[in-house]
Amino acid sequence: MDTTLIVGACQAGVQLASVMRDLGDTDSIILIGEEAHRPYQRPPLSKGWLKSELTPDDVILRSREWFAGRGIELISGDRVVTVHRDPDGSGTATTLGGRVIRFTRLALTTGASVRRLTVAGTDYRGVHYLRDADDALTLEPALREPDVDHVVVIGGGFIGLETAAVARQLGKSVTVLEAGPRLVGRVVAEETSAFYLAAHRRRGTEVVLDARITRIVGDDASAAGQKGSVTGVELADGRIVPADLVVVGIGVVPRVELADQLGLEIDNGIVVDATCRASDGRTVAAGDCASMPNPYPLGLGGRVRLESVNNALEQAKIAAATLLGRPEPYVSVPWFWSDQADLKLQIAGLSTGYDEVVVRGEPDSEKFGVLYYRDGRLIAADMVNRPAEFMAVRHALMKGHTIPPDAAADVDVPLKQSVIDPAALAA
Repeated sequence: MDTTLIVGACQAGVQLASVMRDLGDTDSIILIGEEAHRPYQRPPLSKGWLKSELTPDDVILRSREWFAGRGIELISGDRVVTVHRDPDGSGTATTLGGRVIRFTRLALTTGASVRRLTVAGTDYRGVHYLRDADDALTLEPALREPDVDHVVVIGGGFIGLETAAVARQLGKSVTVLEAGPRLVGRVVAEETSAFYLAAHRRRGTEVVLDARITRIVGDDASAAGQKGSVTGVELADGRIVPADLVVVGIGVVPRVELADQLGLEIDNGIVVDATCRASDGRTVAAGDCASMPNPYPLGLGGRVRLESVNNALEQAKIAAATLLGRPEPYVSVPWFWSDQADLKLQIAGLSTGYDEVVVRGEPDSEKFGVLYYRDGRLIAADMVNRPAEFMAVRHALMKGHTIPPDAAADVDVPLKQSVIDPAALAA
C-alpha cells in the first residue's frame, strides 16, 4: 500500500489529508506535527483566546475520533528532522523521537516560525512571542497578572495590534512600537493605516512609529542562575518605555528546513508551481511555507506567499488533487480578517499595484471601507465593521465583476447594487 506523509499538522495539513479522502484515496495517510497538541486554529490565539473567551476544545480542528474514522494516522509531539528520497520517488523520514517513516508521496505543510527580535535582552522574563498554542497558553495568564501594569507590543501588524487591543481591554497601559512609518504598512493603504492609528490612540494605546529598538532592559536576577524580569524597552533616542510585559510580533519566517534537505528551490518559502508541485516535480507544498505564482486573477505577476487560513485551505485542496494525479491550477480571491477590540477588518483581494483609492463612508464613524482600483477596475477592498459590504466586494471579485469608483463613493446606494460586469459593458 502506498503511503502519503504530510509533514505539518496545521490547517493546511489537515485539509490536505481530508481532501485526499474526499477524492477517494484509500491508501495510508500519516499526518505528523511537532506540537503536542491536536491540530488547532491559530487565528483565535490572538483574539478570543487571549480574552479568555475560548477553551481548548473551541480551537481544535478535528477530534481524534475524526482522524481515526477517516483512516488518517495523526502523530503529535514529534518532529521530522531528516528526509530522504529514493530515485523512484519514495523516501524515508526520520523523527526526533526515533520514528522511521517510509512514504511514497510527500507533502510539506510546515508553516512558518515566529521571527525573533535580534537585540539584547530578549531572554528576560516577561518577554513573549505569540505564534503557537504554547505561546498563547503562557501569554494569556501573564496578561492577567496583577503586577503587570505596562505592556509593550513590538510590531504594528495584525498580531501586534490584536494583542494590544486585548491588553487595553484588560485595563493595561499599552505602548505599540512600530519600526515603519505607519501601522500594517505592508498590507493596507495610508487611509486604513491612519484610521487604525487614530482608533488605537482613541482607546488609550500609545503608538510610536519609526521606533528603533536598541535593547530590552530588565532588573537583576533574584536568584543565582535565574534571569531577571523585563522592565522596559530602550529606543535609539535614549527613551526607555516602561514594560512589565513585552509581546514581540514582527512577522514570521517560512519553515523550509526539510525542503532544503531535499534540494528543493527556495525563494521566500518553498517554490511551487500553480499546482503546488515543488521544483523536484514530486513533492507538494501548501500554506504559509509555500511561495507560489500569484493565484489572484487580478493580481500582479510574480510569486507570493500568503499567510491566511483561506489560502491554507484552498491551496491544500490543489495540493491533494496534484498528489492524486489530478492537477489543477490554483486560482483564488484571497481574503483576510483581523479583530481588534470592536473593530473588525475584512480584506478581499490583493491591493498591490493599485493606482486609485476610494474611501466609502466616514472613518471616524468606525464603519467604512477603502476600495482599491487599478486602471479603473476594482481589485481589492478593506472593510471595517461592514461585513455585508465585504461580502458584496468578495463576491464581485470572485465573479470578475467591478464597482465603478463613483458608485463606490456613494454611501446612499448599497454596494451590491453597484456591481457591474465589465464584459457586459464591453459587449
